[in-house]
Amino acid sequence: MNKYLLVVVIGLLCFSFKPKAGDQDELKLGLLKYKGGGDWYANPTALPNLAKFCNKNLGTNFSDEPETVEVGSPELFNFPFVHMTGHGNVVLNNDDAENLRNYLLAGGFLHVDDNYGMDKFVRPMFKQLFPEQELIELPFAHEVYQQPYEFKNGLPKIHKHDEAPAQGLGIIIEGRLVVFYSFESDLGDGWEDIAVHKDPETVRQKALKMGANIVQYAFTQ
Repeated sequence: MNKYLLVVVIGLLCFSFKPKAGDQDELKLGLLKYKGGGDWYANPTALPNLAKFCNKNLGTNFSDEPETVEVGSPELFNFPFVHMTGHGNVVLNNDDAENLRNYLLAGGFLHVDDNYGMDKFVRPMFKQLFPEQELIELPFAHEVYQQPYEFKNGLPKIHKHDEAPAQGLGIIIEGRLVVFYSFESDLGDGWEDIAVHKDPETVRQKALKMGANIVQYAFTQ
């Protein structure tokens, strides 16, 4: 798809974000595949469960299976929402970085979820994408914490890891949040099947509700 058509496509997708009864068209959440050896494929049940949660609670019509898309592929521009996770190294060559940057500038949205261990790799990636922009902590009053579920204290803490507070960080371009980085939270683990991490249902619900907020924000901002 021509990248300059992305804004038009996003508008059409947002129009169908809450499909009418009987609408058979399905949307897909994107899962970002990157180079460097990091396990971009971590948490295989996370996005399917998030899609089901959104379908049930937001009235969306997402496919149960996400679509894997390579960071340097023109197919990236088919997805208004792309999720990135893993534990390890992330490497973008110049073409990858340009493609992802153009995608975000054209109206796309990237959610990066630190699955513990990728922080030291994604922060340089953010600088590679937007050298002049700072990664900032979003205020608790930001829209991403308000719709449709309210998180008065910001990003929920799902797994302990280093026992540091969870932080919702972002990159804002011309007033628009283009990257949301969930750090020290591990939302994706909370989205997974309950048998994987055996989280209490209250914790899973917090993770899924926050995920739904991110998805809805991406489609309606």
